[in-house]
Amino acid sequence: MGKGIFFRQQRPGLKGKPFYMVKFRTMSNATDLKGNLLPDKDRLTSFGNLLRKTSLDELPEFFNVLKGDMSIVGPRPLLMCYLDRYTNEQMRRHDVLPGITGWAQIHGRNTISWEQKFDLDLWYVDHQSFLLDLHIIVLTIKKTLLRSDINQEGSATMEPFMGDTT
Repeated sequence: MGKGIFFRQQRPGLKGKPFYMVKFRTMSNATDLKGNLLPDKDRLTSFGNLLRKTSLDELPEFFNVLKGDMSIVGPRPLLMCYLDRYTNEQMRRHDVLPGITGWAQIHGRNTISWEQKFDLDLWYVDHQSFLLDLHIIVLTIKKTLLRSDINQEGSATMEPFMGDTT
């Protein structure tokens, strides 16, 4: 994962093509005695927690927008290891550029189930438009200022996606 204030991680972009997403580092690389990374909630730093609550950890992703790897609005880019866990329908979320914010983020972000998140992502893929994107941006600003729907109850991050939710 490297050192420094930035965190780079390979994520699937348009059509699942990998790219490196840039974010501010919010977690340490702390491990247990066997060398395994500690759970996310134990590695989240106090400054990292502040960055996440204010969504400032997402600001470096504008570099990815400028490079053309991401859009401001679209389904959030998830982990590469999830690609082989998607159903054909869920894979359609990669028919558009991933975004810094999206339809799922303004409808629950990390507090909704994977099934709900994928349903919302696919709704966006099927209904995307300039006016919808503006609506999502305005609601994202509102949710960011209110600091709502950041984490699942009792967790620093979303639980891992293990496969088909149906």
